Amino acid sequence: MKNKLNRLFANGYLGLVLVLLYLPIFLIIVFSFSGTSTFSFKDGFTLQSYIDMFDGEKTADLMQAIKNTFIIAISASVISTILGAFSTIGIYALKRRIKKITLTVNQLPMINSEIVMAVSLMVFFAAFSFVFPQGFTRLIISHVAFCTPYVVLSILPRLQKMDPNMYEAALDLGANPFGAMLKVVFPFITPGIVSGFAMAFTLSLDDFIITQFNKGDTGIETLSTYIYEDARVKSLEPFWFAVFSIFFVVVLTLLLIVNISKNSKKEA
Repeated sequence: MKNKLNRLFANGYLGLVLVLLYLPIFLIIVFSFSGTSTFSFKDGFTLQSYIDMFDGEKTADLMQAIKNTFIIAISASVISTILGAFSTIGIYALKRRIKKITLTVNQLPMINSEIVMAVSLMVFFAAFSFVFPQGFTRLIISHVAFCTPYVVLSILPRLQKMDPNMYEAALDLGANPFGAMLKVVFPFITPGIVSGFAMAFTLSLDDFIITQFNKGDTGIETLSTYIYEDARVKSLEPFWFAVFSIFFVVVLTLLLIVNISKNSKKEA
């Protein structure tokens, strides 16, 4: 009886958490078919919000913001994944004490408030403006600095599961250190690399604070900054509900593909 009550309480608690997390998103998707921003279906079920998204007065600006968002997210996630993968291998090879210190430093950007990092990067770029011109350069570097620690923490647990004798055996069989790393280490940590890339991509895609502080006066708008600028003037218009819904479906699909791919590799 006690076990049943504990299980019932645990399931109820989990259900409550899931409802609190996903009910707001579900409501946005539902009301994206209302054609209004008043959370009502006074005009009935309609696809007008989705039509306005692709054929409205703000479509050009919206599509440019989406394009900028994906340019920054793809560039930052690719660079941070490459840096994170090689950095993780280097950290793994360090002595225990130095490794602990390095991992602590790696976690600082995640523990620290995002606005502190955004302002710090802004001051850094202002001090070295002759090296880092305003525009995509600053934004991509900012996102790489923000995402790389997450990539490291995604790859490190996978690397720690690897038998170090595998790498040494490759060296004994005639492979050079770089070749052994490419043929032994990287294939083993591929699931961690894929997870790190997905996490970096979603973090960059979703970022607002770092982008807002470091885009300068270039006029570059990502989806998050464009939403902020537009909502500040006219509040949330109906077509934004359609944008949010599509955005959520894209991110959810990406995460499902990554997880299904990981599970299929484990079964294989």
